Amino acid sequence: MCYNASVIHALHGKPAYEGGVTGLPEGFKAQVLGQTFIFSGLDDDELAELANLAIERRFVPGEFIFWDEDTPDLFYIVAHGKVKVLKHSSLGKEFIIAFFGPGEIFGEVAVFENKPYPASAQAVVETKVLGIKRQDFLSFLSRRPQVALRIINVLGGRLRDAQGRLRDLAGERVEQRLARTLLMLSAKLGPDLPFTRQDIADMTGTTIETAIRVMSRLKDRGIIRSVRGKIIILDEVKLRLLSEGPPQA
Repeated sequence: MCYNASVIHALHGKPAYEGGVTGLPEGFKAQVLGQTFIFSGLDDDELAELANLAIERRFVPGEFIFWDEDTPDLFYIVAHGKVKVLKHSSLGKEFIIAFFGPGEIFGEVAVFENKPYPASAQAVVETKVLGIKRQDFLSFLSRRPQVALRIINVLGGRLRDAQGRLRDLAGERVEQRLARTLLMLSAKLGPDLPFTRQDIADMTGTTIETAIRVMSRLKDRGIIRSVRGKIIILDEVKLRLLSEGPPQA
């Protein structure tokens, strides 16, 4: 049996878009937008115009920003906090696709294609996001073609990342995939990673038992250290070598 968005809504007892709306100063909104890769080249007037379109929403930990298969009314920029994007399997198990932090955009592919969101987005901690409606943004783009070119570049990068993840899941050893996952997270968040072993297992596409065994080996080799709810990378060089796999003949 496959769970669609409405079924999962009922299971969790929460509607989509439950986040509260509060008023942020337009100057702060413009500052957040200016930190993103897509909008970093805009001048002050352009950022102010875009900020006027942005709707602020606040979510508590565990609250869903949107659900898999929801209508893509808005795309989002993280102003504060952390968001994870995930898929639910037919048995209800979640598979984490990506994490997004301040200044990063998510949900834009569905909005630009005008197709349902392909995954769900959930606040990991207390999180504030800026949402921009599809029609408002398309009107803005019609006057800003240089922004459209930046979006094409970003979407191309996302596609390459997705292809890389599929390659990893299909052909690499679990130890190698796990090392790649830790390096990816470290590049975004630094060496102190606020994730549990279950989180890492979900992101790596393996079981919690396998993740525990692999991480125990990494710990014994002095590559990582783990404390409750946190993983600390001690030797990034060794971790990177491990992520590259065995030497090719």
